[in-house]
Amino acid sequence: MTTPAGPGSPRRPAARLLVPVVVALALAGAAGTAPVASAAPVAVAEGCPGQEVPPGPPAREETVPVPPLPVPSPPVGGLGGCGDTHAGPVPPPPVGVASYVVADLDSGAVLAARAPHARQRPASTIKLLLALVVDERLPMDRVVVGTAEDGEVDGSRAGIGPGGRYTVDQLLHGLLLSSGNDAANALARELGGVPATLAAMRDEARRLGALDTRPATPAGLDGPGMSASAYDLGLLLRAALERPRIAAALTTRSIPFPGFADKPGFLLGNDDRLLGAPGFLGGKNGFTDAARHTFVGAMERDGRRLVVAIMRGEPRPVLMVDQARALLDWGFGGPATGIGMLVEPGTTGSAESSAPPPGAAAPAGGAGGADGATGSEGSDGATATGAPDPADAAPIPAAVLVGGVAALAGVGALVAARLRRRR
Repeated sequence: MTTPAGPGSPRRPAARLLVPVVVALALAGAAGTAPVASAAPVAVAEGCPGQEVPPGPPAREETVPVPPLPVPSPPVGGLGGCGDTHAGPVPPPPVGVASYVVADLDSGAVLAARAPHARQRPASTIKLLLALVVDERLPMDRVVVGTAEDGEVDGSRAGIGPGGRYTVDQLLHGLLLSSGNDAANALARELGGVPATLAAMRDEARRLGALDTRPATPAGLDGPGMSASAYDLGLLLRAALERPRIAAALTTRSIPFPGFADKPGFLLGNDDRLLGAPGFLGGKNGFTDAARHTFVGAMERDGRRLVVAIMRGEPRPVLMVDQARALLDWGFGGPATGIGMLVEPGTTGSAESSAPPPGAAAPAGGAGGADGATGSEGSDGATATGAPDPADAAPIPAAVLVGGVAALAGVGALVAARLRRRR
C-alpha cells in the first residue's frame, strides 16, 4: 500500500511493474477460483533457489556488494520451502503477492504461508523495528530539534523542519502514522547516528528470531543487504503490539504535530487503510520501486488475534489492503492448529554485536524514499549512510523453537501452552 507524502513532500510517480500473473491471481480471487502459486520472483531455502537475497533488479542504492545472511537450518519456526501451505482442508484465497504469512498472535501457530522465509525488501515495514529500538532506548518526553537534513529526506515525511521542536513521542507517531522518513532520520540521530541505529535494529531482530531481517537504512529505503521476510514481519508486529506505546500509536487516528519557523502546527493523520475496521490492532505498509508493496497488520475477532504479512505485491486490480483482509477472513474461519510456529524472543540464539566496522563504506543516499518515492521505501535517503555490518554474514545460531516434522507433531501442545501464557 502506498502512503501519501507528508506536508511539503510531493510524491514522485512509481515505476509501473504490473506482472501479468499477479493480475491473473487477483482476478481468480474475485472469481472464487482455486488458489494458484504466484509466479513473481521469490527467495527460497532448502530446495527453493534464491532465498538468500531479494529478487532483482536491484535498486541503485544496493550496488555495494554485501554477503547474504546465512539461511538457518532447520528453518526458523519449522517453516521451510517456497510453495503454498496451510492448515485445514480449505485453502486460503488466491493473492497476487510473492510471499505471505497468516498466524495466530496468541498461540504463535502459523496457519498459512507462501515462501515464508523468502527474503524480500521490507520497505517502510522495517519502521516497526526502529520503533521497537526507540521505545526501548529513548525517553518519550525528550525534545529533539529538527534539522534541514530531516526536512530534505526522500519519500514520505511527517513534516519536520529545521528548528522545529519535537518530543520523541511525537516523532514516534510521525514514524508510524505517516511513515515519516524525516522522523526516522531524527530518531536515528538521537540514537547516536545511523550506524549505531542499524546495529541496534539488527540486534533486536536477532533477539526476536527474525533471522531473515537485515536493515540497511532506518526507515526502509533500499540499501546494500536490506532484507526481511513475511515470517519476520509477523514477529516484528507481534513484538510491537506488546509495547503499549507502539500499540497505541498504531491505532491513533491523528495527533497535533508541531510546525517550524513560520509554518504552523497541523494535524498528523494515520494512513493505514485498515484503520477503523472492526478489531483492527495495528499495522504498517510500505513501498519502494524495488520492494514493490508490503504490508503487515493484525486484527481481533471473537477473542482471537491474527496477524498477516504480505510482501512484493501489486495493488491492481485488487488493493493490497483487500488481499490482506481476505487472508485474515480466511484465518478467522479456519482451524486453530498450525503448520509451524512464530518463535518466542530469545529462542533462536543470542543477539550478537553488530556494530559496523571502522571506516565502513557508506551507500549512496537517496533517490528512493519509502512510501511512494522512486527508490526504497520509508527510510531517510539523506541518512542512508550505515553500511551493513559484515558480521551479519557470520554463522548465526540456528537453535529454533520448532523445526522439522518432529516439532510439528507437538504443535497442538505448544499452541495450548502459548495461548495460556499470552492470555
